[in-house]
Amino acid sequence: MNAAKRLITAIQSEAGSLSDPIWFDRIIEAAGKAKFVLLGEASHGTSEFYSIRAEISKKLIDRKGFDCIAVEGDWPSCFTVNRYVKGYAPMTPLEALKDFNRWPTWMWANEEIRQLITWIHDYNQHIKEQSQMAGFYGIDIYSLWESMDEIIKLLESKGAAELEAAKKAFSCFEPFHRKPENYAVAAEFYGDACDKEVADLLLKIKNKWEETNNFEEESLNLLINSLVALNAMVKGGPDDWNIRDHHMVSALEEVSEFYGKGAKVIVWEHNTHIGDARATDMKEEGLVNVGQILREKYGEDQVFALGFGTYSGTVIAAEQWGSEMQVMKVPPAQAGSWEDALQKAGPGDKVLLFNDENRDLFTDTIGHRAIGVVYNPEYEQYANYVPTKISLRYDSFVFIENTNSLQPLNIPVRTL
Repeated sequence: MNAAKRLITAIQSEAGSLSDPIWFDRIIEAAGKAKFVLLGEASHGTSEFYSIRAEISKKLIDRKGFDCIAVEGDWPSCFTVNRYVKGYAPMTPLEALKDFNRWPTWMWANEEIRQLITWIHDYNQHIKEQSQMAGFYGIDIYSLWESMDEIIKLLESKGAAELEAAKKAFSCFEPFHRKPENYAVAAEFYGDACDKEVADLLLKIKNKWEETNNFEEESLNLLINSLVALNAMVKGGPDDWNIRDHHMVSALEEVSEFYGKGAKVIVWEHNTHIGDARATDMKEEGLVNVGQILREKYGEDQVFALGFGTYSGTVIAAEQWGSEMQVMKVPPAQAGSWEDALQKAGPGDKVLLFNDENRDLFTDTIGHRAIGVVYNPEYEQYANYVPTKISLRYDSFVFIENTNSLQPLNIPVRTL
């Protein structure tokens, strides 16, 4: 029997149906033992990936005591959502999502997220202790200007001694006119003028505010925004990816520390961030990711990574960075790919849980589809398949045979 047939036979033997409550519960039980549950997605524009992650997250919060959801989104805009779900400020779910106004808006300003945050808000209404309410946070690195604005605004409101230090630290960014690409180019030529000022500010905030200002999570808000300002100073080159994923881990750890000993965090990110990079060709390129870093630091038993995939359907994406979003057709998966094998193993959606007994059945390297915010279906066979050892990359995998595009909300794109 050749490798392709062996893989299909293994899938037929080991896979269950996601519609079977027993299999869904098995995911919850396996994931519920970890400190970090990493829920992936094979695209940033597929409805089912969001809705299934939402159902898993709800059960982990309600049944397993998970404290929060941290997503591949900007801290300031996600913190507006956090203020809504915890009742820090009166607003509607749509108002809570209004700050997702920078391209690609559809990633978080969509109907699937609106339903999720409504559920979290309602869940929190029954929690007496504010410290036990479920939160919603963004751990990405791309909010340099918004984060600086938030720091200044918060320090001004408190009349804090660190205000002048913050203004001085951020003044070196003024020549770059709020365009991050300008800073990246300038940093190549003019060195690290801003780094020391921002690093010193971060240290001051961490030392003074971490334990003394927990009203509406002001200390955490200041700390992560300062961390963004420090780490977002990307210099260009091959280290950019690693800087970003190390930042996301640092942000996760600060959120976890805020919730205290025994904190448990759900993470929503693309498969390329949550699936262990060592099980892909990223390793040969010198790239690491969130899944790898967390496994190495906390142990594999404390990290549960669940990947997603689809055979065909539709997706929200754009033809190039910054251009208008479109509903695009996702063609049938490439012959010989992981998704192709899953489809050939039989009709319907599938779920796999990898363990010591079956992991060896899924360690051959095979192409695994990944779609980003920029997507060109006609060229995907050249650019969208990641060589992967599936059972080493993930602890579980959910396959939706035919998927549909997200339902984006009408949030105007902010212009600078």
